[in-house]
Amino acid sequence: MTEIDLQRTNNLIDPNLHIWGWEIPVYLFLGGMTAGVMILSALLGARLPASARSRAGRLLPFAAPVLLSLGMLALFLDLSFKLHVYRFYTAFRWSSPMSWGSWILVLIYPATILLGLAELTDAELRSAGRALRLEGLLRRLRSLVAGREPALRWANIALGIGLGAYTGILLGTLGARPAWSSAVLAPLFLVSGLSTGAALMMLFSPSHDEHLLLRRWDIGAVVVELALLGLFLLGLATGGAGSQEAARLFLGGRFTAAFWALVVIAGLTVPLLIEAFEGRRALRPTVVAPALLLLGGLSLRWILVLAGQV
Repeated sequence: MTEIDLQRTNNLIDPNLHIWGWEIPVYLFLGGMTAGVMILSALLGARLPASARSRAGRLLPFAAPVLLSLGMLALFLDLSFKLHVYRFYTAFRWSSPMSWGSWILVLIYPATILLGLAELTDAELRSAGRALRLEGLLRRLRSLVAGREPALRWANIALGIGLGAYTGILLGTLGARPAWSSAVLAPLFLVSGLSTGAALMMLFSPSHDEHLLLRRWDIGAVVVELALLGLFLLGLATGGAGSQEAARLFLGGRFTAAFWALVVIAGLTVPLLIEAFEGRRALRPTVVAPALLLLGGLSLRWILVLAGQV
């Protein structure tokens, strides 16, 4: 009894906790990027006429289900009982973020694919149909959604917001982990997803008008993300003893160098300055800022997942 009382070695009292590995931050990163691509693709379609859209811009809605599938594969690899994954869809619990997230993930596939088909030109639809040997099916789907582009865009925006916020809520509901017990994580991950989504889209040769809008939206997202990071740290530093201990991980502790160097400076501040300078000087955009934004988005999730498990 003395050993149990003093050293706490009883597995029934202190069970061995499963430690999240690389799969979870990768899933959160790809999920956030998917949300950003969905929201921004829909906004570009609503803001710009067809003549100002690029082929890459019209095809980007199809990137969302691909990115989401890769993220879900990472999540699947983390599951201990992989054959039980179907149980997420045998019931729906209003109070469970995981239940909401599971169904949002499923709805994203038809929403993004139908929006992508609606925005393709006739030549692109024929080319895709012949390449996939599904021309008849694609034409029928295209006719089904003809004239419903505004509704599809709103559906993509709503599902994108749900997915982006869910990636933060997934951590924020775990109140026993002080580094994750913050209401700021949901908007922080949503805004970060918008920024990484814009960064990805800027790497795929958008048109001049598309790039101008993406850069403007990305600058706004980065500014908001920096403000939310400040609120996140302030909330931890002014909280209870556990929260203050979590704050010290980023303010002088083991994650300080990585957090400030990879996330705040290289992942947000430097690309913000580059994009602002390019816009002011009307310079040709480079891949430096988007690449740094992607690095920062992945680093943010990786560091927070690790910090929450300390």
